[in-house]
Amino acid sequence: MVRFILQQIKITGNKCFGKWFAKNVVEETVDLDALAEHMSSHNSPYSKGVIKGLLTDMIGCIKELLLEGKNVKIDDLAIFSLGIKNKVMADKEDDFSVSKNIDGVKLKARATGELMSKSLNLDATLKKATLINGKVTTDTEGPTNGGGSSTSGGGNTGGGSTSGSGNTSGGGNTGGDNNSGGSGGMVID
Repeated sequence: MVRFILQQIKITGNKCFGKWFAKNVVEETVDLDALAEHMSSHNSPYSKGVIKGLLTDMIGCIKELLLEGKNVKIDDLAIFSLGIKNKVMADKEDDFSVSKNIDGVKLKARATGELMSKSLNLDATLKKATLINGKVTTDTEGPTNGGGSSTSGGGNTGGGSTSGSGNTSGGGNTGGDNNSGGSGGMVID
């Protein structure tokens, strides 16, 4: 279940000032060790150690291939690629230098297959949560069927109650307005 809280944009001068948006609540971040443990618990013939070793090797190989200028596609997960973080623009081509104009590289990931927004919307169950004394609680009412559309808007619409700047982490959600109607399985409370 994806829990969310409502936040209000409070940046004066922002065209969305005073409007409310849904922001997902992250329950915890699962590291590689915990992911391997979770995977091994799914009736796998492989131990946690074997799975962790395989995932660790995969990560190293993805990095190696990216640094060779290749994209890496893992079906039903993402296409991984690198992007360039520019510092400042050069006025002329001859004025351009790596040290002066490039800040570095960044990892980008575009969802594929089962992790694309249209697939996640079919499987998602949304439940409104409330922030009380710094702790997130969920209403006790059961979720209702939302008919495949989300009232929270599309993509990443805000970066918290003080920024409202959207997702700037590279890659991420690249589309969908979540208002397509349809008969999907998304459940909204």
